[in-house]
Amino acid sequence: MTDVPIIAVVIVVLYFLASIKVLKEYERGVIFRLGRILGRPKGPGIILVFAPIDRIVRVSLRVETMEVPPQDLVTRDNVTVKVNAVIYFRVVDPNRAVVEVQNYLYATSQLAQTTLRSVLGEVELDELLSQREKLNVRLQAVLDKHTEPWGVKVAMVEVKQVDLPDMMIRAIARQAEAERERRAKIIHAEGEYTAAEKLTMAAHLIQQEPVAIQLRYLQTLVEIGAEKNTTVVFPLPIDIFSSLTDLVQRFAARPKPVIETGEKS
Repeated sequence: MTDVPIIAVVIVVLYFLASIKVLKEYERGVIFRLGRILGRPKGPGIILVFAPIDRIVRVSLRVETMEVPPQDLVTRDNVTVKVNAVIYFRVVDPNRAVVEVQNYLYATSQLAQTTLRSVLGEVELDELLSQREKLNVRLQAVLDKHTEPWGVKVAMVEVKQVDLPDMMIRAIARQAEAERERRAKIIHAEGEYTAAEKLTMAAHLIQQEPVAIQLRYLQTLVEIGAEKNTTVVFPLPIDIFSSLTDLVQRFAARPKPVIETGEKS
């Protein structure tokens, strides 16, 4: 007769020990008692769960990282691209994350895929390639708005990679090459214009001091001689040729002397 109370005590002790649950710092326990959820989630630390009356659902409060699979979409300018992204989110309300949605991880993943296709399909290819920060903020705002009723907070969305067709890659490369050539021509033209201005200023200075041109000739000879060339080209001013031409013309225009010859009778 004395064994029955001992067995009962042992059973009560074992049941009490089995009811002790330990939750980590980043975990919370949502308790359902007779099918109804308790007011606040339990944890962290030691809690009591009296099965089968109570049922516990563990929820992690850490930031979850989810990679969205590559999505085929068509941009507003009718270019087919493949885009994938990464989502960072966390549970801020464990009760709603358990009650409002069956599986918040799967639901967030599916919502991210559809949102990625719908949002990026409304922009053009140039905006998709050059304004990723703006699109990331827009994606984060849309996702956070839809996951808020589930107790899930989307912290950040990053477009990870954009895959373009080969024909579009070649077209973009040709466009970039043409743009670089345009800039190179503009820079070359600006350099020629600046050089022309400087040469005009130099010509005015040399005109005021004619000896300066002779100094430039000598400097040119020094530069040619430094290269150890066997042929030296000595530049002559055009004024010398014009002076020689005038001299020849004056000599040709001068009257010739008449030589008289006398006849002997």
